Amino acid sequence: MQAKRPLVLASNNKGKLAELEVLMAPLGFELISQSRLGISEAQEPFHTFVENALSKARHASLHSHLPALADDAGLCVDAFDGAPGVQTAFYATQFGYPKGDDNNVRALLEQMQNLSNRKAALVSTLVAVKHPDDPEPLIAVGRVSGEITTAPKGENGFGFDPVMWVPEFGKTFAELDPVIKNQHSHRGQAAKLMCQMMKDRWL
Repeated sequence: MQAKRPLVLASNNKGKLAELEVLMAPLGFELISQSRLGISEAQEPFHTFVENALSKARHASLHSHLPALADDAGLCVDAFDGAPGVQTAFYATQFGYPKGDDNNVRALLEQMQNLSNRKAALVSTLVAVKHPDDPEPLIAVGRVSGEITTAPKGENGFGFDPVMWVPEFGKTFAELDPVIKNQHSHRGQAAKLMCQMMKDRWL
């Protein structure tokens, strides 16, 4: 049996790792969380998903001496002019809550309490580099549009999945079977594109 190729995931998010392990499995990569290698989280000073993902991928590759994959994802709410966007992970903190998925959902529902426009999109930008100075990083973007519910629904997924209602299914992401979600989610879309690019250019 051929040994799996190591690929460092520039994230310590267990939910992302679990999803991407499944999505990247067909290529024969062993996805290794950067925390397993003692690598700290990279700075994310930029205002776009692609710039932050590239920063994280280069950081993980530099410190691991391995190819790296980074995912910068977030929720873009129409009524908030695209916010929280790249600040999604820290959304709750600006309202006095500790960082965390449950508090992010709580803060979002509070801020949207009296809004009729509940349109939003979940966006995932994946960036892969062969080495820190790779001049041609692979970039794949996935996007799912939907609406924010008035209360959490469903037990699966993580992040804003319990409040992201997807018209195509008439359910939130958290109500979907994980296999179905992975096939249709923003991260699933991005991973599918990334896998194809890796096949074409890396393997």
